[in-house]
Formats: sequence, C-alpha cells, structure tokens
Amino acid sequence: METAAELADALVRVIQANGPIPVADYMEAANGLYYAAHDPFGVKGDFITSPEISQMFGELIGIWIADLWTRSRALGAYYVELGPGRGTLAADALRAMGALRRHPEVHFVETSPVLRRLQKERVPDAVWHEGIETLPTDAPLIIVANEFFDALPYRQYIKTYSGWRERVVTHDADGFRPVPGDAPAEDVVPEHLHDAVAGSIYETSPAGLAVARALAARIVKQGGALLAIDYGHENYAAGDTLQALNAHAYADVFSNPGANDITAHVDFTALGEAGRLGGARIEGPVSQSYFLATLGIAARAAALSRHHPDRTEEIGAAYHRLTSEEEMGTLFRAIAMVSPKWPKPAGFEVG
Repeated sequence: METAAELADALVRVIQANGPIPVADYMEAANGLYYAAHDPFGVKGDFITSPEISQMFGELIGIWIADLWTRSRALGAYYVELGPGRGTLAADALRAMGALRRHPEVHFVETSPVLRRLQKERVPDAVWHEGIETLPTDAPLIIVANEFFDALPYRQYIKTYSGWRERVVTHDADGFRPVPGDAPAEDVVPEHLHDAVAGSIYETSPAGLAVARALAARIVKQGGALLAIDYGHENYAAGDTLQALNAHAYADVFSNPGANDITAHVDFTALGEAGRLGGARIEGPVSQSYFLATLGIAARAAALSRHHPDRTEEIGAAYHRLTSEEEMGTLFRAIAMVSPKWPKPAGFEVG
C-alpha cells in the first residue's frame, strides 16, 4: 500500500513534469489513498457519521426503504449503498427492514480494501462493486448515499483580476499550494458570477453530478429511488467550502495528501438538477432534522430509552446531535431521486 509520503512524492513528480494539477485531481488522489488505507470513522478515527452516532439513524432509513418499497408494489428490489463506511448504516437498516419482512439482496459500491473488510463483518452476504456500472439491472434499485457526494472530486475556479481561472495545485519550497491556472474559465463558471469580485471561488463536482445523473437514469429504467444525505447548501453562488479533517480537527487541505479526509459542501440544487436530467422525480431537499422527525426519531428515541434506561443520557445526546440546529440538524440535508412510477417517499412532505 502506498504511503502518504510516497503519494506526495508522486504528485510532486507529476507537477514537475507536466505543471500544476487541478484541485479535483489532487483531491481524487489524496482521498483515494486516504480511504484505501484508513478506517476514518468513529471516536478513534478522523470524523463520525450519523450511523455511528446512533442506531436510530440506520433504523429509520430501513423503515423509509421498507415503506417506499411496499407502497411501490414492486415484487423485489436491491438495497444499494454508495460508500457504506463500516457497514453500520446497512446493518441497522437491514435489521429494521427484516422486522417488516423485507429482505433485499445487498450491493455495496466500495473501493477501499480496509472498509470492505469491516463491511463484511457486519453484512457478510453483500455483493461488492468498484463502481456503479456493475450494479444489477433486473429489479428496482433503492440506493442510499450517506456522506458520499461530499468526498468526490471538486473542481474550483477563482476570480482573478484577469478573469476566472481554474484553481490548480503547484509545489514549491513551501509545499503544495493552490494557484490560479493560466487558461480562461468563463465558459465553465455560471454567467451570473462573471462580474464577481476578485478572489471569489466557485466550486462544482462534475464527478458527483455524473454519478447522480447516471443513477437517476437507472432508477427511471428499473424503478426505485436514491436517498442522499450530506452536509451542504442550496442555491449555491460562490464560496470555498473545501476542508480537511484529521483526528476530529480541521487540517490544511494542501498538506500531507492522503493523510487527511478532504470534502466539500454538496450543492443540493445542482444535485437535484442532475437527477432531473436523468429523468427522475426530485423530492426535497429538506433538513436532516425535518427528515428524521417526520420518520419518527423522537418516538424511537423514547422507545430506546424505555428499554435501556441506563442509556437514556446517551440516547438523548445522540438525538440532539442528529437533529438540533446547533449540530447536524440543518447543515445536513436529505434529497431523494425517485422513479416517476413510484410513490412519494416519506420524509419529504414539504419538500
């Protein structure tokens, strides 16, 4: 397995030979090594995701899937998860689905050998895929993407006094650092931003939007839905949201590539438009707080507390973290891409 130091050396050689590389290429290389070599989740990792905070999160998604599947009247469906972490969400969701007599075949899209081993411990019967191209084609797909789109490569563009330029990464005595590229980029940046002030940054994730559009097209053809939950924004205009995490603290995006988790805020407006271009019906986005509240997280927290009175404080803290405005409640959003022939999913009544 390549080390972070070896990756840094390889990137330096590429830059020396061919010139600065796009931020997206740097991010793709860094995250590729990071996820291949790390278990980044939990208290001992670099960050914690909703499924690791509480079983309630995965259970409610399992109920969401079972309800939608039942009302669709589809005889069968596949459970698909994109970037399933340790398999915690899937294990909790499948347990909840099983209680409702829904037992789908499970397919994981995961490239990390480290995470595949952890996923196999929790969901041993899953089928693994390197990409979405090999997902089954003979039944509806019900797809979950929790904190998946934020880690796909993002391109950045910066407004200079000479116009918009793509942000690229160079290397010098100070290490890796972002600089404006040479080629004009006005044709990539939305027209309403052409007159933005110098220093403005525009972000987009062609890779993420391509995945969303392709999966939407599959859903239209096969039936099913895609549920994406992530942190991000709507009606994005401009701003630098690229960030790196290490040991639950912010790190320098352009230091130690491969040693830190690099993400950006998801543009839910663009994500929804990609789904529409694929032919899907879009529900949401809504806040994670609204989505979980509508699915009944308060009742589930109360039931867990009754059955485990010794864990009441822990369950209350998890409920607060998942739903409060000060924590994940409003920064995180949920959006669904649904087959036009399928019913409206729960959780999006005001979406």
